[in-house]
Amino acid sequence: MLHKPRGYVTTRSDPQARPTVFDLVTDAEAHLIAVGRLDLATSGLLLFTNDTRLADVLTDPKNAIPRVYIVTVRGRWEERKSLLVKEGIAESSEILSAAAVVVRKVSGKESQLLVTLLEGKNREIRRLMKAAGHEVTRLKRVAFGGLELGDLPAKRWRELSFAELSAAFGTVVAEIGKRHFPSPC
Repeated sequence: MLHKPRGYVTTRSDPQARPTVFDLVTDAEAHLIAVGRLDLATSGLLLFTNDTRLADVLTDPKNAIPRVYIVTVRGRWEERKSLLVKEGIAESSEILSAAAVVVRKVSGKESQLLVTLLEGKNREIRRLMKAAGHEVTRLKRVAFGGLELGDLPAKRWRELSFAELSAAFGTVVAEIGKRHFPSPC
Protein backbone atom coordinates (compact mmCIF):
# COMPACT_ATOMS: atom_id res chain seq x y z
CA MET A 1 0.00 0.00 0.00
CA LEU A 2 1.45 3.33 -1.13
CA HIS A 3 0.42 6.87 -0.25
CA LYS A 4 0.67 8.29 -3.77
CA PRO A 5 1.40 12.01 -3.85
CA ARG A 6 0.05 14.35 -6.49
CA GLY A 7 2.34 14.74 -9.49
CA TYR A 8 3.13 11.04 -9.97
CA VAL A 9 1.69 8.96 -12.79
CA THR A 10 0.50 5.38 -12.29
CA THR A 11 2.60 3.71 -14.94
CA ARG A 12 5.92 1.89 -15.02
CA SER A 13 7.55 4.35 -17.43
CA ASP A 14 6.38 7.68 -18.80
CA PRO A 15 7.29 9.02 -22.26
CA GLN A 16 7.08 12.55 -20.83
CA ALA A 17 9.63 11.66 -18.12
CA ARG A 18 7.26 12.50 -15.27
CA PRO A 19 7.86 10.72 -11.97
CA THR A 20 6.00 7.42 -11.64
CA VAL A 21 4.64 5.56 -8.63
CA PHE A 22 7.17 2.83 -9.37
CA ASP A 23 9.94 5.33 -8.54
CA LEU A 24 8.58 5.20 -4.98
CA VAL A 25 8.58 1.40 -4.56
CA THR A 26 12.03 0.64 -5.94
CA ASP A 27 13.06 -1.19 -2.76
CA ALA A 28 10.16 -3.67 -2.93
CA GLU A 29 11.42 -7.22 -3.26
CA ALA A 30 8.85 -8.42 -5.80
CA HIS A 31 8.03 -7.27 -9.34
CA LEU A 32 4.85 -5.29 -8.66
CA ILE A 33 1.88 -4.08 -10.67
CA ALA A 34 -0.48 -1.31 -9.61
CA VAL A 35 -4.02 -2.30 -8.70
CA GLY A 36 -5.97 0.23 -10.74
CA ARG A 37 -4.81 3.79 -11.24
CA LEU A 38 -4.88 7.23 -9.70
CA ASP A 39 -4.42 10.12 -12.12
CA LEU A 40 -1.56 12.63 -11.99
CA ALA A 41 -3.48 15.13 -9.83
CA THR A 42 -4.96 12.56 -7.43
CA SER A 43 -3.25 11.50 -4.22
CA GLY A 44 -3.93 8.73 -1.75
CA LEU A 45 -4.08 5.00 -1.29
CA LEU A 46 -2.74 2.93 -4.17
CA LEU A 47 -2.34 -0.84 -3.91
CA PHE A 48 0.36 -2.96 -5.55
CA THR A 49 0.64 -6.70 -5.95
CA ASN A 50 2.73 -9.29 -7.74
CA ASP A 51 -0.41 -11.34 -8.42
CA THR A 52 -2.31 -10.33 -11.58
CA ARG A 53 -5.28 -12.50 -10.54
CA LEU A 54 -5.58 -10.59 -7.27
CA ALA A 55 -5.38 -7.27 -9.13
CA ASP A 56 -8.15 -8.42 -11.49
CA VAL A 57 -10.39 -9.49 -8.60
CA LEU A 58 -9.89 -6.20 -6.75
CA THR A 59 -10.67 -4.09 -9.82
CA ASP A 60 -13.51 -6.17 -11.29
CA PRO A 61 -16.73 -4.09 -11.12
CA LYS A 62 -18.82 -7.18 -10.32
CA ASN A 63 -17.08 -7.41 -6.92
CA ALA A 64 -18.23 -3.85 -6.05
CA ILE A 65 -15.29 -3.14 -3.77
CA PRO A 66 -15.79 0.35 -2.31
CA ARG A 67 -13.25 3.08 -2.88
CA VAL A 68 -13.59 6.18 -0.69
CA TYR A 69 -12.35 9.63 -1.69
CA ILE A 70 -12.16 13.06 -0.10
CA VAL A 71 -13.27 15.37 -2.89
CA THR A 72 -12.90 19.16 -2.83
CA VAL A 73 -14.95 21.01 -5.45
CA ARG A 74 -15.34 24.66 -6.39
CA GLY A 75 -18.54 26.32 -5.24
CA ARG A 76 -21.39 25.50 -2.92
CA TRP A 77 -22.55 21.88 -3.04
CA GLU A 78 -26.28 21.45 -2.69
CA GLU A 79 -27.81 18.33 -1.13
CA ARG A 80 -29.94 17.72 -4.24
CA LYS A 81 -26.70 17.12 -6.14
CA SER A 82 -25.83 14.29 -3.75
CA LEU A 83 -29.05 12.58 -4.75
CA LEU A 84 -28.34 13.26 -8.42
CA VAL A 85 -24.87 11.69 -8.39
CA LYS A 86 -26.13 8.69 -6.41
CA GLU A 87 -28.93 8.12 -8.93
CA GLY A 88 -26.46 8.41 -11.80
CA ILE A 89 -25.55 10.85 -14.54
CA ALA A 90 -25.18 9.92 -18.21
CA GLU A 91 -21.85 11.13 -19.59
CA SER A 92 -20.09 10.00 -22.78
CA SER A 93 -22.35 6.95 -23.24
CA GLU A 94 -21.70 5.80 -19.65
CA ILE A 95 -23.73 6.08 -16.50
CA LEU A 96 -21.58 7.50 -13.72
CA SER A 97 -22.75 7.21 -10.14
CA ALA A 98 -21.54 7.24 -6.57
CA ALA A 99 -22.62 4.68 -3.99
CA ALA A 100 -22.56 7.33 -1.26
CA VAL A 101 -21.95 11.06 -0.88
CA VAL A 102 -21.39 12.64 2.52
CA VAL A 103 -21.07 16.42 2.70
CA ARG A 104 -18.21 17.33 5.03
CA LYS A 105 -17.93 21.10 4.51
CA VAL A 106 -19.76 23.70 2.43
CA SER A 107 -18.97 27.35 1.77
CA GLY A 108 -19.55 29.72 -1.11
CA LYS A 109 -15.99 29.16 -2.34
CA GLU A 110 -15.65 25.38 -2.07
CA SER A 111 -17.20 22.23 -0.69
CA GLN A 112 -15.66 19.02 0.61
CA LEU A 113 -17.33 15.65 0.14
CA LEU A 114 -16.66 12.06 1.07
CA VAL A 115 -17.55 10.04 -2.05
CA THR A 116 -17.73 6.25 -2.30
CA LEU A 117 -17.47 4.49 -5.66
CA LEU A 118 -18.02 0.80 -6.37
CA GLU A 119 -16.29 0.80 -9.77
CA GLY A 120 -13.08 2.31 -11.03
CA LYS A 121 -14.08 3.98 -14.28
CA ASN A 122 -11.53 6.32 -15.84
CA ARG A 123 -11.53 9.71 -14.03
CA GLU A 124 -14.99 8.84 -12.72
CA ILE A 125 -15.18 11.32 -9.84
CA ARG A 126 -13.84 14.21 -11.89
CA ARG A 127 -16.32 13.44 -14.69
CA LEU A 128 -19.19 12.96 -12.25
CA MET A 129 -18.53 16.25 -10.46
CA LYS A 130 -18.18 18.11 -13.76
CA ALA A 131 -21.52 16.70 -14.91
CA ALA A 132 -23.00 17.96 -11.60
CA GLY A 133 -21.58 21.43 -12.34
CA HIS A 134 -18.48 21.44 -10.14
CA GLU A 135 -14.75 21.38 -10.82
CA VAL A 136 -12.65 19.09 -8.63
CA THR A 137 -9.74 21.00 -7.09
CA ARG A 138 -8.40 18.24 -4.86
CA LEU A 139 -8.96 14.49 -4.86
CA LYS A 140 -7.57 11.95 -2.41
CA ARG A 141 -8.41 8.25 -2.08
CA VAL A 142 -8.53 7.42 1.62
CA ALA A 143 -9.85 3.84 1.53
CA PHE A 144 -9.97 0.82 -0.79
CA GLY A 145 -12.18 -1.98 0.47
CA GLY A 146 -11.51 -2.24 4.17
CA LEU A 147 -8.01 -0.76 3.91
CA GLU A 148 -7.58 2.82 5.06
CA LEU A 149 -4.73 5.17 4.23
CA GLY A 150 -4.58 6.37 7.83
CA ASP A 151 -1.45 8.30 8.73
CA LEU A 152 0.86 6.71 6.15
CA PRO A 153 3.01 9.65 4.96
CA ALA A 154 3.01 10.70 1.29
CA LYS A 155 5.60 8.86 -0.84
CA ARG A 156 5.79 6.02 1.70
CA TRP A 157 4.60 2.44 1.32
CA ARG A 158 4.20 -0.57 3.53
CA GLU A 159 3.56 -4.25 3.01
CA LEU A 160 0.18 -5.69 3.89
CA SER A 161 -0.24 -8.97 5.73
CA PHE A 162 -2.63 -11.74 4.74
CA ALA A 163 -4.63 -10.93 7.89
CA GLU A 164 -5.04 -7.31 6.72
CA LEU A 165 -6.06 -8.41 3.22
CA SER A 166 -8.55 -10.94 4.60
CA ALA A 167 -10.05 -8.38 6.96
CA ALA A 168 -10.19 -5.74 4.21
CA PHE A 169 -11.61 -7.85 1.38
CA GLY A 170 -13.04 -10.99 3.02
CA THR A 171 -13.79 -13.95 0.80
CA VAL A 172 -13.11 -11.91 -2.36
CA VAL A 173 -9.37 -12.46 -1.83
CA ALA A 174 -9.17 -15.23 0.75
CA GLU A 175 -8.56 -18.08 -1.69
CA ILE A 176 -6.09 -16.10 -3.81
CA GLY A 177 -4.16 -14.93 -0.77
CA LYS A 178 -3.61 -18.42 0.57
CA ARG A 179 -1.17 -19.04 -2.29
CA HIS A 180 1.09 -16.21 -1.11
CA PHE A 181 0.52 -16.22 2.64
CA PRO A 182 0.65 -19.81 3.91
CA SER A 183 -0.93 -20.49 7.29
CA PRO A 184 1.46 -20.57 10.23
CA CYS A 185 2.36 -24.02 11.59
